[in-house]
Amino acid sequence: MRRADLILVAPLIGIATWIGVQALDVRDGVAFSERASTGDAVRPGAIPDAATPPDPRTAADDPHEHRARPARAIADGDMRSPTRPREPAPLRDLADIHRRLDESAAGTYIGEVLADRDSALARWPDRVARPLTIWVQSADSLHDWNPAFIPQVKDAFQTWESTDIPVGFVFVRDSAAAEVHVTWCDHFDEQISGKTMWARDENWWIVDANIVIALHHNHGETLDPSAIRAIALHEVGHLLGLDHTSDTTNIMTPRVRVRDLSAADRATMKLLYTLPPGSLH
Repeated sequence: MRRADLILVAPLIGIATWIGVQALDVRDGVAFSERASTGDAVRPGAIPDAATPPDPRTAADDPHEHRARPARAIADGDMRSPTRPREPAPLRDLADIHRRLDESAAGTYIGEVLADRDSALARWPDRVARPLTIWVQSADSLHDWNPAFIPQVKDAFQTWESTDIPVGFVFVRDSAAAEVHVTWCDHFDEQISGKTMWARDENWWIVDANIVIALHHNHGETLDPSAIRAIALHEVGHLLGLDHTSDTTNIMTPRVRVRDLSAADRATMKLLYTLPPGSLH
């Protein structure tokens, strides 16, 4: 091939590759999303609240904090167990969904969730009769590991379950039997303390998820059990389908400043799980 031909072909290959990565709904696949939390406000010491002066490092200082990695499509069998039942497409009436949002959005930050997702909602199917199976790792080999962290993480799941969403949780000892894995790391290189990866199918049902929580801030401070619980609450919120809100009185603010769910956290989650997943366009 001549040099001039190579110059013309190279951009076309790049464009074709980009289309293959972005065309999530063309094939029967699963899309990945990643969310992270700084947890900067849950350092050891006094429990901060909404009146705490903001951290001088703004969200702009940490581009990893808010953005999902570009989603990619993978073959259905690559991610999901062949024995796991496939969820049917949800029944969707856009006019009715918009009406219900207009009637129930007050007191929630569902608008911010929709804005962050280009007007789409992702959630787990109803899992009351068949609760999600959760495995929480014991990380004895990590410096400053504390066995008390495990019940804090379990309590975070149970706290969200208490919001009366149609999703239950059961904790298992065998990681191979779990749909959700919670693991630990010493610290993240970014200014974050937790990270959640979830996968959705073409109908926007969440089908798989994993959480990683750090034992230390990236500048070395050790997180205490109550801080671990707050970070776990934030990450489980992502796992269930919520995104960030700018209101620092909520657990789903990017830089966690509180230690428990707010009324808006609970209301937003409950509203999300009354609606079918998918785009509102």
